[in-house]
Amino acid sequence: MSVHLNKASQPHAELAQQFNKDEDRVNWHDETLWWIRQKRDKAAWSVPEWEWLRQTASDIKAHVLSNMHDLLTQFEAQALANGASVHWAADAAEHNAIVHRILQENKVQQIVKSKSMLTEECGLNEYLHEHGIDVVDTDLGERIVQLAGETPSHIVLPCIHWKKEEIGELFHQHLQTPKGNADPQYLTGAARIHLREKFLTRKVAITGVNFAIAETGEVVVCTNEGNADMGTHLADVHIACMGIEKLIPQRQHLGVFTRLLARSATGQPITTYTSHFRKPAPGRQLHIVLVDNGRSRQLGREAFRNSLKCIRCGACMNTCPVYRRSGGHSYKYAISGPIGSILAPNLDMRKHADLPFASTLCGSCTNVCPVKIDIHEQLYQWRQELYKDGLAPKGKAVSMKMAGWLLGKPALYRFAGKAARTVLRLAPFMVKNSLNPWYKQREMPAPPKQSFSEWYAKNKKA
Repeated sequence: MSVHLNKASQPHAELAQQFNKDEDRVNWHDETLWWIRQKRDKAAWSVPEWEWLRQTASDIKAHVLSNMHDLLTQFEAQALANGASVHWAADAAEHNAIVHRILQENKVQQIVKSKSMLTEECGLNEYLHEHGIDVVDTDLGERIVQLAGETPSHIVLPCIHWKKEEIGELFHQHLQTPKGNADPQYLTGAARIHLREKFLTRKVAITGVNFAIAETGEVVVCTNEGNADMGTHLADVHIACMGIEKLIPQRQHLGVFTRLLARSATGQPITTYTSHFRKPAPGRQLHIVLVDNGRSRQLGREAFRNSLKCIRCGACMNTCPVYRRSGGHSYKYAISGPIGSILAPNLDMRKHADLPFASTLCGSCTNVCPVKIDIHEQLYQWRQELYKDGLAPKGKAVSMKMAGWLLGKPALYRFAGKAARTVLRLAPFMVKNSLNPWYKQREMPAPPKQSFSEWYAKNKKA
C-alpha cells in the first residue's frame, strides 16, 4: 500500500502529493467515487419528493440544534425509563474513560465493535489497546484497515483506497488465505469465518448511533452487513456511542432520514439493516454514551452550526474533486473530505488550518448534501476566520496580501495585466515550467489579445 496512516504534522497538500505518486490508484479512486456519486443521482431522481425530503430533514435538524438541551434531557429520561444507562462525556478523553470503566466493571478484555466514526474521532481503539483491551472491528472495510494498521479513509467506504489484490495479500498474511487469491466473494467468506468466532466469544459490543429518538429514548443503527446486530444480540453488554447532534425529536421523523441516508451514501433505496435498540434484554446491559467533544462550541458558532446537521452519508466526499484525487488520509482527521474540513478546525484550528483550503469551492458538496448544509460557504468562512487569527498557510497569506495591494492600485493592475499577457505571448517558458505549481497538472490558457477593460472601453458605445 502507498497510503500511510499517521502523518499528522504534514499539511494536506504534501500528503495528497504522496497519494498522487500512484497514478493508477488515484485514477481508480477518482472514478470509483464518481460512479457512486452517479448512483446517488439516479437514486435521488427516482424520488419525486427528493427536494422536499432534503428541506424537511434540514428543518428537523435546525429544530434539534435550537432545542438541544430540552431534547437531550427528554432523551435521557426516556432512555433511563427504558432500562438503559446514560453517560455524559464532555470530550474524547472522558468518552474513552467511560467506555473503559464499563469494560472494567464487567471484567472484559476482548470486545467487538461495529462502525462508529465517533469512536474514530475519539481514538477509542488506540486508547483501549494501550489499556490491554483487544478490539476487533467487525465491519469488513474497517476490519481491513484495522489489520493494515490504518484508520478509515472514508466514513462509509473505509477501505475505498485498497485494491482487491492488496486485500488478498493482507488476508494471506493475517487470515492465512491462499496467496494470490483476490476473489472478493472468497475473501468475504474468509472474513465471515474469521469474525464469527469473535462474535460468539466476546461479551461486549460497541456500536455507533445513526439516529437517537428523543421521544422514545431509543437509538437506531444502520448497516449493510448486519455486524452491529450480530455483535449486540450475542453480547451481554451493548455500548452505544453517539455525538449529541444525532438526535431527532420523534420516531415519525425517522422515515425522512432513512430515505435520504442510503440513497445519498451508496445509491441504495435503504440500508440492509435498520436496527432499533430501546430496552436491554433481561440480564443484559445497554449503555448509551452521549459525547460533546466540541459540538457545543460549534453550536455556538453561528456561521458553522449547520455543520452539526450532518448525517455522515459521505456524499460530499464522493463528489468532491479534491477528495477524490487526494485520498482520505491526506485530511489527518477521522472525518475527511469537505465536511471534515469544517468539523476539524473546530476542534483544533492550528492543527487543521490547512483543511478549509483543500477545496475548489465549486459547491458540489452543498448540492448533494441530503440535509442542505452550506458546506462550501462554511469552508470559505473558515478561510476568513483562519486569516483573521493568522493561521492561514503563509504562502497563501502572502500571495493574498500582494493581490490585495495590486488590486487596490488600478493603474498598476492594468500595467501588470498587460505585462503578463506580453510574457505569455512572447516568452511562454517563463510560466510554463516546473516551478509553476499550476502548470504541473494544467495547461495554461492562451493569452488574450486585450483585457476586458480594454475590450469594454472599445465596445461600450456599440
